[in-house]
Amino acid sequence: MEKTKNTDIIKKYTMIIVLALILSFFAWRTGGAILLPMNVSSLISQNAYVFILATGMLLCILTGGNIDLSVGSVVCFVGAIGAVLMVNFKVNMYLAILAMALVGTLIGAWQGFWIAFVRIPPFIVTLAGMLVFRGLSNVVLNGMTVSIKEQEAFVNLFGGGANCYIPDFFGNGTLNLTCLLAGFLAVGIFLFLQIRSCRERRRKGYDRSGAFGFALKLSVVSAAVLAFTWRLSQHKGIPTVLIWVLIVVLIYGYLTSNTRVGRYFYAVGGNEKATRLSGINTNRVYFLAYLNMGFLAALAGMVTIARMTSAQPTYGQSYEMDAIGACFIGGASAYGGIGTVPGVIIGAVLMGVINLGMSLMGVDQNMQKVVKGLVLLAAVIFDVVSKRGGKLIAGN
Repeated sequence: MEKTKNTDIIKKYTMIIVLALILSFFAWRTGGAILLPMNVSSLISQNAYVFILATGMLLCILTGGNIDLSVGSVVCFVGAIGAVLMVNFKVNMYLAILAMALVGTLIGAWQGFWIAFVRIPPFIVTLAGMLVFRGLSNVVLNGMTVSIKEQEAFVNLFGGGANCYIPDFFGNGTLNLTCLLAGFLAVGIFLFLQIRSCRERRRKGYDRSGAFGFALKLSVVSAAVLAFTWRLSQHKGIPTVLIWVLIVVLIYGYLTSNTRVGRYFYAVGGNEKATRLSGINTNRVYFLAYLNMGFLAALAGMVTIARMTSAQPTYGQSYEMDAIGACFIGGASAYGGIGTVPGVIIGAVLMGVINLGMSLMGVDQNMQKVVKGLVLLAAVIFDVVSKRGGKLIAGN
């Protein structure tokens, strides 16, 4: 019994352990450079689109291992529309943001219709979308780059930082007070929610986890968050994009774990036929998954052009692969019905650490792709083999 419990704990926290080991490896190989404040800030800014897209991709995967191959092209197309509206047509920033969100949502609805109601395989529909919206991006931009550097309000809203500094009493320079306060607030909220949830589970009699393990979990997570915000406060503080990421993570984390609609996604992925027979409209669940994916792709488009301060026809390439990889590495099942938003975020951070670490080490771009591909394959192999009870070779 004790052995089984320990095995379950190891499986549950496998990716956290792997993340810690990989981060330690790159900290060693880069002489600690990966932990410098500017690199921690870069890790957030450069991978914000992965966090956002992977959260939406998770809902698609939950419905039965389905994916969306068009998100990179949609990011580019939506960003192109926003840049052209603000720069060429002098449209108000907020109207441009509304237009981008609307376009992304309509694209999601368009693809969701064919997938959910006509039942064309998602792979085919989104592959077509990848080609269509990449082509339309070139049409909108006329093959040119549109700079949005003069749109400072937009750039600050989706990629800037909050600045309020105090002296660094433990070293030279200053600390970003806003960042530090946000870190303590985040830890406070985390502890409150975790303790309340633990009490509720124990009151109902289905939480038998030990007090030591629970306390260790809270301590490790809290220390990691505080260390993270401390390093950020030594550079430029909290990038605005991190706030957008946190909003997405909190909303969808709550949606998937505490709402009826969230449970529908897991039910459809677990057994669609049984879910339909129980009275749930499975077509609507599929439609919502891809409608939502279009909306989050629009948000990722805003974040991308704000970080780059421009729109180009090449933006968004391979974004879909990064999002899919983050989901599977973070524990989402290739068969659907299994996966969590926190797990996806861990997967995205792991991918970001690998990218940043190899870049700091001067590893060739082609070899970086090789490593990322092998990590993704290893994650899926782990998922498949664990479902067979540890058997590598499938039976007849």
